[in-house]
Formats: sequence, structure tokens, C-alpha cells
Amino acid sequence: MTTAETLAAIRKIAALVVGDICLDRWCTYDPGLSEPSRETGIPTLGVMGSYVSPGAGGTVANNLASLNAYRIAVLGVLGDDGNGFELERALQARGVSLDLMIKDPQLPTFTYNKLFNSETGVEDRPRVDFIPFRPLPPGVERKVMQRLESAIGGFDVVIASDHAKTEHGGVITPGVRSLLRTLAQRYPDKVIWVHSRRRSHLFRGVIVKPNRQEADEASLRLFHTVDYERLRNHLETNLMIVTRGSDGALVVEPGRATAVMTVPVANPIYPCGAADSFSAGAALALAATGSPVEAARFGNLVSSVTIMKEGTGTASPEEVLAAEAALWK
Repeated sequence: MTTAETLAAIRKIAALVVGDICLDRWCTYDPGLSEPSRETGIPTLGVMGSYVSPGAGGTVANNLASLNAYRIAVLGVLGDDGNGFELERALQARGVSLDLMIKDPQLPTFTYNKLFNSETGVEDRPRVDFIPFRPLPPGVERKVMQRLESAIGGFDVVIASDHAKTEHGGVITPGVRSLLRTLAQRYPDKVIWVHSRRRSHLFRGVIVKPNRQEADEASLRLFHTVDYERLRNHLETNLMIVTRGSDGALVVEPGRATAVMTVPVANPIYPCGAADSFSAGAALALAATGSPVEAARFGNLVSSVTIMKEGTGTASPEEVLAAEAALWK
């Protein structure tokens, strides 16, 4: 398939993102407005303005929408708080269905607050994050699993976003991991794709997409050496794709590993979110073409666009085609 044909096929694909659906809040502060608090003496930061966008699994959904997938839905957990309200509004504005989302007043909405210096444009202050501070309550976990099992028949692609770095994780619990494996066996024609920041080694029977650091850490944890073929075999999957930044991606299949190169982008503006945009593009392309190598090539194109935008950007079909055309100049 050509890239244009892949983009046309994507318009018929329904995709579900399950897991850590987060809010990104982007704040710009003026260092000249910093002064010690009269009450505590602690320096303050004068925020001049802010905006929000979907983050983590929400970034994946945002990219699915930008690529014009037929239907996009998210399945995760919201707190009954202001961050949750803003996340709902941001997803709705992008045409993402919230029908499967679960709201729990006992949990905070997973939120990343990022602080950028107005003079330099650089994120140079510690983030203030609302994170999953305790394991997902059993009742909420059951709802996630029930909704996933009931809804999966209506989707061609399921992307699991396991972003929480706490030891117990977020929405992708051991029970959800087990269900994903069962669903992959039950629906072999569906693309069930996983990106996990810390727990790639715990998934089985699904497509796993770690980046190079995540794959190396998982391999070292298991085998005390870096061995991608052995890691793929341990995961009981026929496909693992390792993204490698400017070196593109490595497609690991039984008995072979194929390097899918990309053109390095000079001075990327904001590389964070590249893995999520790659996952969105590559998972859709895999469903459209059936080719892991073509999926990785398409994912490379998508992420080459998004890293040249401020914030966790997206790539439109027109931008993907332009990125491909630029390769031949």
C-alpha cells in the first residue's frame, strides 16, 4: 500500500484506547515575577497563561483523531474534579467518545502540569503531577474489564496505554493485562497493541511497543543481557516493535529483526509524546496493511511530524504525506 492508500484505509478503522488517559496542562511562567511568599518565604512562580490537552493515552487518542480514524473511544478513569472536567472537554473537542470512561470521586484525574520559562521557552521547573497514588480499587477494575470485554467487538484496534510509573501502576492492572491476552486469543484479527513505560515484560500474547530504553530495561531485568528475540519469545508474541528515536524502529518477529530507518530530524521542538504518536500511526497502519514493516514506516512518518510541534502534537494526513515527500527531495 502507498501512504495515501493507507491513509484512506484508516478512515474505515475504529480504535479504542484503554488505560491511563491523562490531562496535560501547559503553563508559561515569567521568572521576573518570582518572589518569596510573605507567609512561607518559598519562591513563587508567576504563571502568565496555560492551556490543556489530552495526555498519555489521551495523546494517542488525539493522534488517532488527527489521522481521521473512523471512530475513536477511550476507556480509563476520571476523578470527579476540575482536571477531569477539563480532560473531558478536551477529548470531546477532538471528537473522541467518552461513553466508556469511568468516573470515581475517590481518585484524582491523572494530570501532568508542565512549567515553561517565558524567556527561554524551556520546561525548566519540576512538574506538579496528580498521579495514581494507590492501586485501582477492585470495583473500578471490574468496571474497566467489563466495559473492555463488552466493547471490543466494535473496534478494529485496541491500544493499551500503561503510563503510570508508580509500582502498582494505573488503569492497566494485572487483571486488565490478563484480559488483553484473552481478548487477543479470542479476536486474532484485531490489532491489540501495548505501550508500557515500566511493565512491558509482564504482558503476554499482544503486540508490544517499547522504546529502546524500555526494551533494554525489560530484557536486563529478565535475562541480565539485552536480547530482543528472547524478550519477544518471553512475551509470547509474534510482533514486538522497538522504537529507537532518530534510528527509527526495529521490527522483531520470530527469527528476524528488521530495521525500519527514519530520517533524523534536526533540532526537534518537543520529542515528548513521540512514542504515543508512533503507536497511534503504526497501530492504524498495521490494521490497514497487515504489514509490520509498513506499520513501523508509517509510525516513523507520524512521529517525525509531531516532534516538530510545541507540546504533544499531532499529524494530519496532509502533514504525513508532506513528510514522506520531503524524504525524496
